[in-house]
Amino acid sequence: ILLAEALRAYEMLKAEGISAEIINVHTLKPLDNETILKSASKTGCIVTAENHSIIGGLRSAVSELLMQEKPVPLRCVGVPDVFGSVGQLQPLKEKFGLTAENIVVQAKAAIAAK
Repeated sequence: ILLAEALRAYEMLKAEGISAEIINVHTLKPLDNETILKSASKTGCIVTAENHSIIGGLRSAVSELLMQEKPVPLRCVGVPDVFGSVGQLQPLKEKFGLTAENIVVQAKAAIAAK
């Protein structure tokens, strides 16, 4: 769900002259530390995007890695620590900010924090 949104966000950022890259992290264990750290070194910041709770997920794993190895600004897109909701996909994506537009907002915030 969020990979498609990340690809849309990439194009939106590109249209504004902002260079970005996307890493499709398909497992948390093992986490691809090398690729994430290379990207952090190259870009100077990271935005995680996940279609579930940000607690104990990709954001948590990436933040632990960055804290130990390469402290850079980190922003996230994901479901906050709230009870889940059931419904149609698009309204839920909008409710929780799981959109390309929010990824762009978080990317700009991460860049500004560098």
